[in-house]
Amino acid sequence: MRIQMAAAGAVLMLFSAAPAFARQETPPPPAPPAAEWRTPDAADLLVIDTTRGRILVEMSPEIAPAHVERIRLLAGKGFYDGLAWHRVIDWFMAQTGDPLGTGDGQSWYPDLKAEFTFRRGPGSAFAGVAEPAGAVVGFMGALPVQTQPDALMPGTTDGKVHGWGLYCPGVAGMARDEPNDSANSQFFLMRQAYPSLDKRYTVWGRVISGLSVVRALKASPNPDGIVSEPDRMTRVRVASDLPQAERPAIRVMDTRSPAFRALVDQARQARGADFSPCDIEVPVEETAQAAP
Repeated sequence: MRIQMAAAGAVLMLFSAAPAFARQETPPPPAPPAAEWRTPDAADLLVIDTTRGRILVEMSPEIAPAHVERIRLLAGKGFYDGLAWHRVIDWFMAQTGDPLGTGDGQSWYPDLKAEFTFRRGPGSAFAGVAEPAGAVVGFMGALPVQTQPDALMPGTTDGKVHGWGLYCPGVAGMARDEPNDSANSQFFLMRQAYPSLDKRYTVWGRVISGLSVVRALKASPNPDGIVSEPDRMTRVRVASDLPQAERPAIRVMDTRSPAFRALVDQARQARGADFSPCDIEVPVEETAQAAP
């Protein structure tokens, strides 16, 4: 199971003059700004311990619900414990999840139907950062996405618009064979951006801590990327399945907050026309461990 590289018009409104003694309506107070930091849901936080260190992936069930559920299921059964990072290509990605360690193995569960795209509604926690022609790019949580603009929502049957995850550094994708609906247990984490994968492989989350670990995993010098004497995952669990004292204590900058918008503005100024959501690394901080 390998990643195949490839490439209204204006409305005139007339108002009659109000009496001078008319009571003036008090405007509603402005909405409070988004909190600068948020705590990831423990049920969406995948803790991957490896021979090189710890990787934390925030999963995105709104983007790929079936694939996130499969990862949760396999992690809970200890399926990933001890498996190799069998295919690692520098400046590309690191792949794992094969019990055979060859790229040909998978779990005992049925293959999954592809979730290359998703539907974004008005209630989605989306923060736009740029508007290329006919689209909007931004973040849902820490995940970079591209989507149709909100203005199209009223014209769709479900009140939502089309969107997809972007393969920026740290993004987690599902490996598959040639058929679209053949993902099973193997997944990969991006070491660098690789936009040719967009809408061709299911995105299910993003590394929010440990990208340096992903980039430190032993890579292969061979074109097929198969690694001899590879690094391994020692334990993989969803944080909600861990005892409270063992759960990572972190917080992530909310991508809807003014603080994050300031980071975006800095990157846009620095990058100019070349700006991309892939230029933004969402800040993460360790926090004091909550009491059990």
